[in-house]
Amino acid sequence: MAQPAFYVFLSHGLESGPGSTKIQALKTVAETFSGVYAEAVDHRSTKDPAERLEQMRHAMASVGARPEQTILAGSSMGGWVCEQAPVRGCFMLAPALALPDYPESNPVIGAHHARIIHGWNDDVVPVMPVLELARRQQIEALVLPDGHRLENSVQRVAEEFRRFLFLCVENPNPS
Repeated sequence: MAQPAFYVFLSHGLESGPGSTKIQALKTVAETFSGVYAEAVDHRSTKDPAERLEQMRHAMASVGARPEQTILAGSSMGGWVCEQAPVRGCFMLAPALALPDYPESNPVIGAHHARIIHGWNDDVVPVMPVLELARRQQIEALVLPDGHRLENSVQRVAEEFRRFLFLCVENPNPS
């Protein structure tokens, strides 16, 4: 098997799992791209954000994924995990920002390409601190009429992920 050109790692939320509807929808999208390896990381063994970050780093290292060829996508705590690494792409769904008990609640997103999707009716992660972070760092953000799980927007989220992956994969010199 040839070495993949790009790696996509998906990180689920606190109360979810790698088989969740959103994560599987994103994985399915990633697998339509030629030369892309996609993995839904299983974080169910811990609820600690720092441990989940280490699990993500281990998953990347175990397949030899270099940051410049890696795209991370995650939801809620999984979004927080994804935003902590300097990679090619970071696609965050209702990322857990401005929450107590997280090692870093106001990170600098180090990805070449970044995108946030959030729900206006999110009752877990308030939308305004996330939009403020997006404004300060000039990260593209989309806010949908949905809640924290974005359960009514899975199709739209998958479409947006397809566009995001195309940008990451087809843009050889990210700025």
